[in-house]
Amino acid sequence: MPTQPRIRGLVADDNAAVRQAIATVLQASDDLELATASVSPAEAVRQCSETPPDVVLLDMALPDMSSAAVTRGIHALCPAIRVVALSSFQDESLVQGVLPAGAVGYMLKNVSADELAGIIRTAHRAPCATALQQADVPVPASIISSNVGTGGPFPTDSIQPTASQKGE
Repeated sequence: MPTQPRIRGLVADDNAAVRQAIATVLQASDDLELATASVSPAEAVRQCSETPPDVVLLDMALPDMSSAAVTRGIHALCPAIRVVALSSFQDESLVQGVLPAGAVGYMLKNVSADELAGIIRTAHRAPCATALQQADVPVPASIISSNVGTGGPFPTDSIQPTASQKGE
């Protein structure tokens, strides 16, 4: 029986510890792999064009370019790539910028390894440009509906914030 191809992830974060932690999760999973990692927005876009990953985990605080601009740049070259924005903070204004740009989701960096792997798998299955709301940040319905691909809405109600995200 043929095996499913592995989901290839690109990590774009200027923090080496974050890149290493995500790489470790990807490498420890049978169905995930690290395609590459980048430390700058320009490098992330270039790497996506050279070796397209399935999912990009994009730090929302990279220097020199907004996460929305990076997302648009990635999609201009490779529209099928799913972008999940990463943040250390719950900031509605950042989410409102990156989702309309085509990110399929947003997550806080403090998720567990199992949650991270699940988010990558879910993002990979999501129709392009849908809203995957992992963090407990209110996202206006207009943003969610404007980011629904032809495959229909992503079931955001099935994803709940973790206890750590709720502050419990």
